[in-house]
Amino acid sequence: MTVSVRSCTAEDEPAWEAFVRDCPQATFFHRYGWQRVLQQAFGHRSHFLLAEADGQVVGVLPLAEVRSRLFGNKLASLPFCVYGGIAASSTAAAAALRSAACERARALGVDALELRNLEPSASGWPVKDLYYTFRKPIDADNEVNLKAIPNRQRAMIRKGIQAGLESEEVAGTERLYRVYAESVRNLGTPVFSRRYLDLLWEEFGDDCRVLMIREGGEDVAGVMSFYFRGEVLPYYGGSIARARHIKGCNHFMYWELMRRSAEEGMVSFDFGRSKRDTGPFDFKKHWGFEPQPLPYEYFLVRAESIPDVNPNNPKYRLLVDAWRRLPLPVANLIGPPLARSLG
Repeated sequence: MTVSVRSCTAEDEPAWEAFVRDCPQATFFHRYGWQRVLQQAFGHRSHFLLAEADGQVVGVLPLAEVRSRLFGNKLASLPFCVYGGIAASSTAAAAALRSAACERARALGVDALELRNLEPSASGWPVKDLYYTFRKPIDADNEVNLKAIPNRQRAMIRKGIQAGLESEEVAGTERLYRVYAESVRNLGTPVFSRRYLDLLWEEFGDDCRVLMIREGGEDVAGVMSFYFRGEVLPYYGGSIARARHIKGCNHFMYWELMRRSAEEGMVSFDFGRSKRDTGPFDFKKHWGFEPQPLPYEYFLVRAESIPDVNPNNPKYRLLVDAWRRLPLPVANLIGPPLARSLG
């Protein structure tokens, strides 16, 4: 079988989407719509590579450039996405896509090519041991799902219920953005523009939803989730400072998402990516989820070592601490230009 690789065009979208829908290696982040979202929200140039054999699609690799004077230049699959890399139906297709990606990275003169794999490969490339994901099946019976959560976390869910918290699925991103922007400021991270959330909402339709948590008529937490092949992935979530004084607020939010998803027929819950040895990592592990390493791999072009752009890097500690002290309106104003390079 002779495999050829070329850049994907708009006319290829139906075939790309059909392949992603059926390929076991593909994820929500391989969907073609990310090309439009990343371009329109951040101006990132995409390089979606399509592998073909005998006139059929046999592999895909979504890539996008991120160029920054502060954080360096990279070609990644895919910025702002926790999973990515090569999705292929054969080893020949995977090898052809990998070779084409390396050629593209050299031609663009980036520091490194980053593939955000969900599963390890046999490439021999350097791998970053930092991120883990948490995924497991959920049952159609929510009593089974509740009992699968360890006692201490189950008690926190009940505290949230007793506190009178309520969940509500809402249309649009306005309410979520208010909560999320405050949450990431409190963590010391620049927030992206609301336009990015709006584009996700518009692009992915029913596969992108927002759940808000209210207490006393006020939004205290919220999460945007992605839905793909029977799996729900809470992706952009957060809570305001007031939520810290509401016992079980975050526990209640994720339980409500799981409960609603099970009732809709979802069969898997993906708690998403976290850095090892952090609070979010422990939070998810204590819910009974087993951490699974994410073997992000790198082809170094100009860089001499794996790029390390993350808030835990001591190089950025002063910036993180200063960001936490910014007034929220100021953080929301100057955050988006920085955040576009942090994908």
